[in-house]
Amino acid sequence: MTTPRRSRFSDRVGLTEAPEHDGPFDGVPEHLTTPLQNWVKQALTVGNGYYDETTAQTLCLRLHITAALHRGTPQYTETLAHSTGADLLNVIDELLRYWSEVGANGSIESLDLLLSDSGSAYRVTDAEDGLEERVTPAVRDAVRQTIAGAAGQASTGSAAEHLAAAWQAAYGLGPDPVRAYSESIKAVEAAAHAVIEPTNTKATLGTMLRAIRDSPEKFDAAIPPKNGNPIVPAEAMMRALWDGQTSRHGGQTPTVPETLESARAGMHLAATLVQWFVSGAVVRTP
Repeated sequence: MTTPRRSRFSDRVGLTEAPEHDGPFDGVPEHLTTPLQNWVKQALTVGNGYYDETTAQTLCLRLHITAALHRGTPQYTETLAHSTGADLLNVIDELLRYWSEVGANGSIESLDLLLSDSGSAYRVTDAEDGLEERVTPAVRDAVRQTIAGAAGQASTGSAAEHLAAAWQAAYGLGPDPVRAYSESIKAVEAAAHAVIEPTNTKATLGTMLRAIRDSPEKFDAAIPPKNGNPIVPAEAMMRALWDGQTSRHGGQTPTVPETLESARAGMHLAATLVQWFVSGAVVRTP
């Protein structure tokens, strides 16, 4: 549980003015650089003055980092521990990934505490296999519950896997907006398939929207509009997600990739839709 941050004492008693920006901080702010560098070095320490140079060399190779010559010192570890800015985040992200691959246990709790206390925009993923952008816990928990709910229902197919991939692509270190948006659409397609077009083996969000348009009376929903068919709210959300994908097709004009903002909005819209289909808020009428 994260303790809510409070303003500085000098700000509370009027001795100083509160800073305009007090986090979350993108990148690695100056006040966090040395603590993170120390964490990296400690994480690669195996005791009695020895370092895990094998792991450090692997990280350097994966990240294409040339080890500096440090006479009489572990050159790979020292190189990684002297990283700064985005390079330092990449080192930590890759180290967490490596640990998850080999089943190693590092000082992950202390790392997450450093990131939290410093107001960093990043946190350790729930799987402890990398870094991701920090979001409001309530929002993160809601998405997590939706993924778990989808995973527990065979009728939703691969919705859980797609939504989890969309989350990571939207909020992971080095986000991929195009993939995040694409995975969001796939999550809805998987969740809605059994309700909207159960007999169409090639159903897409586009074909599902046509099926709703042609026969809206076949569907019911828990939140009907004041006027119109009960499926209208869900249809509007599905339409917004479908029409909002700008990189789906190529053409004579340049393809416009999704922005990070639109990808994240699309992912949260998809999470709501998946939850509706998982929970039975949208159903097919008898």
